[in-house]
Amino acid sequence: MLFVTAFLAEVEHTQLPVPTWVYGLVALVIFAALGFVLWTYRDVANRHNAKADAYARAHGGAAGHGGH
Repeated sequence: MLFVTAFLAEVEHTQLPVPTWVYGLVALVIFAALGFVLWTYRDVANRHNAKADAYARAHGGAAGHGGH
């Protein structure tokens, strides 16, 4: 631990390439984009009830049952 603190004390501090608030903005944009992708997949199973019911009938399952 002493080596790490001694090393960090000797390291020359450099300027960041962009202001610190830009990093937060980039993270916010990435999380918003991922949230939008997740939101687009909402209720996908209920969009295809006819296919799910046909599959359930063909394979001996209960129609309209999600399998849970």
